[in-house]
Parts: sequence; structure tokens; C-alpha cells
Amino acid sequence: MIQRIQTLYLLIAAALLVVMLFVPLAWFASEAGMFNLYAFSLQSADGSFAQSTVYLGILFVLSALLPLLTIFLYRRRLLQIRLCVVEMVFLVGTVIMEAIYYFLSRRVFSELALHNQGFKPAIVLPIVALFFTFLAARAIFRDEMLVRSADRIR
Repeated sequence: MIQRIQTLYLLIAAALLVVMLFVPLAWFASEAGMFNLYAFSLQSADGSFAQSTVYLGILFVLSALLPLLTIFLYRRRLLQIRLCVVEMVFLVGTVIMEAIYYFLSRRVFSELALHNQGFKPAIVLPIVALFFTFLAARAIFRDEMLVRSADRIR
């Protein structure tokens, strides 16, 4: 199980998504103060909640748990491939949800006179996890083709 390269790819994808649960994704500065966008909320610098982003957080949690579940289904390679595809759909959904919440949060601060915003480096982690999930699906498919070719020889 661990010696397979797709296991490492899926572990890296899961680790990246777990990191995303705890680090800020974007920042907003205005005359009202400094705010950070996290997976579950938009928080001010002192830690008070300004806006809830629970749906984004739930999508991150599901996206982080699915690769871990996929690793333990190593005897069912076709199901693993399907779960990798579902994971890729979840990751595209997280990118879309990040954009939605970023622009919704931006709209809250756009009425203020002094307003700046920006992205934190962690906002690209779902795209990196998408790449590793694709590599895992490709490696699982190669394993399946190898097993099928060995069955033909017998």
C-alpha cells in the first residue's frame, strides 16, 4: 500500500488540503481594520468573525478526507480511479468557492474609502493538490493496465 507511488501522491494532496484548513487564504485591509479569509470564516486581526464561510470549509474537509479514504481502497483500483475523479471535481469546486467567497468578502469592503486586498500563497494549494490527484489517478490506471496484461498472459 505505502510502496505505491499513487499513495504518496494522495498523501501529499491530503496534506496540502489539511494545511488549507488552518492558514489564511486572502487578506483585506480597510479603515475598519485587517481581515483574513480562512476556510471557515472571514476574521478580523483580533480573531472576531466578520462573515461565515462554512460551505468552503466543509468542501475543504471533504476534499481532505477523500484522498485518505482512497488510499485504503488499494485492492479496488477502478473504484480508486473513480474516487480520484470525484476528488478532482471537489478540488475544482473548492477553487470556484474560493473565488466566490473572495469576491463576496471584497464586496463587503469595497464601500469603504481606503481598501486593499490580496491573496495569500495558500490559495493555490487546491490547484497543486489537483495536480497530485491527477498523477495518482494516472498511476492507478497504469497499475490496472499492468494487472490486466498479466491476466492475459496466463
